[in-house]
Amino acid sequence: MKSTVSISISATPAFCYSPDEKSGAAASIGFNKIKQYNYYKTYMQKYSNTTATLALAKASFRSIMRSPSAVVFTLAFPIIFIVVFGFLGGKGTHIDVGIAPGSDVNNPVTAMLEKTGMIRLVKNKSKADFDKLLEKGNVDAMIDIHKRLNSVAYSVNVVYTSASMDKGNILKSVLNNLFYNKTLKPSVAEIKESTVHGREYKTIDFILPGQLGFSLLSTGVFGTAFVFLSLRQTLVIKRFFATPVKRSSIVIGEGVARIGFALLGALFIITLGHIFFGFTLVHGVLTVVNMLILATLGIIVFMGFGFIISGIAKNESMVPPISNIVTLPQFLLSGTFFSIDAFPGWLQPISRALPLTYLNDAMRKVAFEGLNLWDVKFQIMILVIWGIAIYAVAVKVFRWE
Repeated sequence: MKSTVSISISATPAFCYSPDEKSGAAASIGFNKIKQYNYYKTYMQKYSNTTATLALAKASFRSIMRSPSAVVFTLAFPIIFIVVFGFLGGKGTHIDVGIAPGSDVNNPVTAMLEKTGMIRLVKNKSKADFDKLLEKGNVDAMIDIHKRLNSVAYSVNVVYTSASMDKGNILKSVLNNLFYNKTLKPSVAEIKESTVHGREYKTIDFILPGQLGFSLLSTGVFGTAFVFLSLRQTLVIKRFFATPVKRSSIVIGEGVARIGFALLGALFIITLGHIFFGFTLVHGVLTVVNMLILATLGIIVFMGFGFIISGIAKNESMVPPISNIVTLPQFLLSGTFFSIDAFPGWLQPISRALPLTYLNDAMRKVAFEGLNLWDVKFQIMILVIWGIAIYAVAVKVFRWE
């Protein structure tokens, strides 16, 4: 009686082979395995990580657009600051000067003060009211003008307040300049004056690049940290590992989406500032392109902070405090609202060590001074050094699972 061997291949019914037919069955099994290998090899050749990267970028971009926090940090906050400072800075510096009760108002001094456009005269208030306003700094000075007896000259008495010494010093300069005017006082020396015509440096020219840097910093740090921590905790990344998708495709796809979103936000902020507040773009479209290139470099560097935070944070509740430790010092000390030259001497070296300082500085030089990217190569070099250092740390602390 012949012995039989039962072999099951895939989903087909079992067949019985005699000992003489074993070699044929083995050959058939080997042939099927070769076919499966060739099919898998062909499939893998058709599979494209570039396509996977673009698909991940598209999905991530849609997710970012639907995220309220991303829209708020990237667009809403910077736009609010730009609008507020744009309106505040449009009128320049004003000095409120009170006219003392009983003062002669029909005199050339008052008339010329009004013509300066900087002095705002406050009238029709009592002496007691002016005293209170001076104590609080609500009025920068009080002026009392009387015509001298038996003379064509006027006596001018000015009361300043220590609550507004800066504007008081400006008023002193204005009055000294007026008293040298030939219509008020004969000159003992001839003064020749000339004006060099330059580009007006408006408040928006300083504020907008700083807010743009703040937008990029927030998008890079908070967005990246939250996304990769969430992907790791929900095991999405672990599921990716069961597919042919490479780890680099995941990182690049997310990076492309975040860079694209940040550049759209930057373009919107620049356009808004230019149209409504006269933000200076010396070379027009070329200046915008250079600013977007700087923005791309900035967001790439700031995303490195996000990778580090997502690696060291144990849960989502740890992301905001760690992110604020990274963003707040840069937000306050990197010249976002005012020049770092206004800081105390001991604080300026710290400010000049922060990456956002150099991004803001490069943005302002490109936009207002009309410099090209080669002219701001020092700022770019510092950002590149920061990027290398940050990603070197990110590689050590970033975790996939």
